[in-house]
Amino acid sequence: MANNKTLDLKIILSVVNLNKVSIFQNGELVLSDISLNVNKGDFVFLIGRTGSGKSSLIKTIYGDIPLKKGDGKVVSFSLNNLKEHQTPYLRRKIGIVFQDFKLLTDRNIFENLNFVLRATGWKDKDLIKKRINEVLSLVSLNNVLKKFSSELSGGEQQRIAIARSLLNNPEIIIADEPTGNLDPQTSHEIMELFQSLNQNGMTILMATHDYNMIAKFPSKVLKCENGEVFEVIQKN
Repeated sequence: MANNKTLDLKIILSVVNLNKVSIFQNGELVLSDISLNVNKGDFVFLIGRTGSGKSSLIKTIYGDIPLKKGDGKVVSFSLNNLKEHQTPYLRRKIGIVFQDFKLLTDRNIFENLNFVLRATGWKDKDLIKKRINEVLSLVSLNNVLKKFSSELSGGEQQRIAIARSLLNNPEIIIADEPTGNLDPQTSHEIMELFQSLNQNGMTILMATHDYNMIAKFPSKVLKCENGEVFEVIQKN
């Protein structure tokens, strides 16, 4: 009975669970027979050389690459049987932050965030405005609503991208090289922001090349190498 309770608890805590998964892109095997688990509240770094499969793994997790072999579950969605019409609902539970920000350059910051909320079913203008102010407070940028991305620094743009990822209260943030275009000081500040979000309960999976950041912000590390994914034990 105790074993069943333990199993049930693991299922409840698991945000990402892949079991004996093989990932294919353009018909070619990228990662083979991988198993990994990201639990609620985890901060996990994903490392590996360019071409090692990091991006393919991330795209599989948020439903951009179909899962054809193995079992996968992400925020209560089965990746094995994920239908095209289900993908937007999966992504509403995942906050995604990219290296190049991907802000809409023809709209100001309020309109950028408003666009996301409208697209995901929000209709009440007052609630939309309240939620936008809430996420901007979380990233310490309350005075940029009327500005365009071109008027912001790289660090500010990434903070807006992080705020955007938080709009729908996701169960996990997936950050793909979020400091790749930033200088060292700004990168450190962005990492402190992610760490703060994690300390407040947000689950984070971050792909990075920045080994200095991993040393400064020690956490669980998964490595993609030679078609495999395995945990790296950091030395103190």
